Amino acid sequence: MIVELGHYALILAFAISLIQSVVPLVGAHKGWGDWMAVANPMASAQFALVALSFAALTWAFVTSDFSVALVVDNSHTAKPLIYKISGVWGNHEGSLLLWVLILVLFGACAAWFGGNLPATLQARVLAVQSSIGAAFMAFTIFTSNPFTRVAGPPFDGRDLNPLLQDPGLAFHPPFLYLGYVGLSMAFSFAVAALIEGRVDAAWGRWVRPWTLAAWIFLTIGIALGSWWAYYELGWGGFWFWDPVENASFMPWLFATALLHSAIVVEKRETLKAWTILLAILGFGFSLLGTFIVRSGLLTSVHAFASDPDRGVFILMIFAGFMGVALTLFALRGAVLESKGVFATVSRESALVLNNVLLAVSSFVVFVGTMWPLVAEMFFGRVLSVGPPFFNAAFTPFMVALAVALPLGAILPWKRGNLRKAAHSLRGVAVLAVVLGALVWTLQTGGSILAPIGVVLGGWVVLGALADLWLRAGRGDIAPKLRRMARLPRADWGKATAHAGLGVTIFAIAALLGWETEDIRVARIGQSFEHGGYTLTLTDVHRVEGPNYSSTMGIVDVTRDGAPVTQLTPEKRVYPAAGMPTTEAAIDYGLFRDLYLALGDAQDGGGWALRTYVKPFASWLWGGCILMALGGLISLSDRRFRVAAGARAAAPEPTPAE
Repeated sequence: MIVELGHYALILAFAISLIQSVVPLVGAHKGWGDWMAVANPMASAQFALVALSFAALTWAFVTSDFSVALVVDNSHTAKPLIYKISGVWGNHEGSLLLWVLILVLFGACAAWFGGNLPATLQARVLAVQSSIGAAFMAFTIFTSNPFTRVAGPPFDGRDLNPLLQDPGLAFHPPFLYLGYVGLSMAFSFAVAALIEGRVDAAWGRWVRPWTLAAWIFLTIGIALGSWWAYYELGWGGFWFWDPVENASFMPWLFATALLHSAIVVEKRETLKAWTILLAILGFGFSLLGTFIVRSGLLTSVHAFASDPDRGVFILMIFAGFMGVALTLFALRGAVLESKGVFATVSRESALVLNNVLLAVSSFVVFVGTMWPLVAEMFFGRVLSVGPPFFNAAFTPFMVALAVALPLGAILPWKRGNLRKAAHSLRGVAVLAVVLGALVWTLQTGGSILAPIGVVLGGWVVLGALADLWLRAGRGDIAPKLRRMARLPRADWGKATAHAGLGVTIFAIAALLGWETEDIRVARIGQSFEHGGYTLTLTDVHRVEGPNYSSTMGIVDVTRDGAPVTQLTPEKRVYPAAGMPTTEAAIDYGLFRDLYLALGDAQDGGGWALRTYVKPFASWLWGGCILMALGGLISLSDRRFRVAAGARAAAPEPTPAE
């Protein structure tokens, strides 16, 4: 009964979404206030109904209701509760329902917190958002029904994919979808503004908090996915340029560009057309990511195994929304004319450079991701585009971005002096180069990659701190520190996010440049040296988990005779799914991770062991946390709330010229 209630709630929400897609638009066009007013309660009703539907599906998983086909295919009575719950979205149908839930949640938030928006704009935004919801509800109901019953319920289920039975994967998809789907709000604002024929500074201020929220969630989701791949897959890496990894990374790059471009619209009422286009492309690449994950045309350990027919449905959704949005974009060229002018050397130009580098790098990732499919379909060639291509093609854009970032951040609006800005950062540049030279001197025969990463990372981090220092104006140190503390939260958020990027750049370079690897066959009781550590395989034995059996190794680690840690790498087998997994054992440290993966038993005796020493690995995710924290700090600035336009902004310290 509860399952049927969830199914009916989803159908009713679909019917309401169709009405909400039309009535407020007509009301906004005709100026009928009562028609526009229906958007808000309908958005709330949609959220309540979809939340009820999602709760019903969750109940079916928690209670192991094996009369539901989705529960049979993705759950098991012996599975721990957290994985029963995460099993709701660990499959195509359930994750699609989560997508719809988040989509209508954003629409409801626009209704609840968008009271300061012009009535016509809010009505159009909610109508566009509802039309997206209607499309995905139709996709769910007609092709991917999560509530399908089975005629003869089995005694037990087939279990969730063992790779997904992990805490990281319990939280990774919801955060990722909050980012993916959150970009739909920027899209809805862009299309609503095109319909209304008005794109101005107020629009830039309204769209920024929604984009920023989506960017924060997407940053956290990507970081969680990278961390999961690092410790769960047992291959020792954090990023493989997998098609599904790229599917989330491309919208993140566009969202980052959109955040910076919207600043120019708000401050200078220029780059309007470009900002609208970024809002459209950002969500377009989210839809493209959905196609990559669910079409089955590109294989990935992260992808849902779905039939291509569903991919065609997603392509139709993509073509429909992108076609309408880009057509409106072409027809409304006159309203996108920029008012502000700026010199070649100015903050506006720096933000344009930022946008170009981010957008082009995203298209590079897109080409590398889709080219194998294009080559097979049109040329009959089976190709593989892997990390060597992406590293060579993508890295130069990020290096250029890192070099330009501190300079662009301190340039004044409208007209600046590049020599003066560079002079302000001369100390930062000298210190960054000195740090790189010191690292190059101290390392023994290592790659030049790590010292370059130190220079770039130091330049970005110290440049972010220098930006805050310069914004506090001139004067003695104590008054400057007090003025820094009073700077708007958006300035602190920007500096924190930029510093996080610098830390991430350094961590990636340090990992790639200084990582050491050892692969060997170790016998029980045998010791070996690696990276200054002595490792001894003391035992290998069987362990029974709640829904798996494990072969667990015990490795004692010492350094100069002193105990460091004991690591327990595993190889697990999940009988219900019939699938083995590798569980790496990691000794996390501030300056290095010691990483062990247990392989198979060898014919001649002993066990395969892979050992890595990964310098500054934790700094990679620490940098991502800093970036997300910077976004949260900025989001808490009252100027970036939807209602901020109605309040007078507090005086701000004048940036140093």
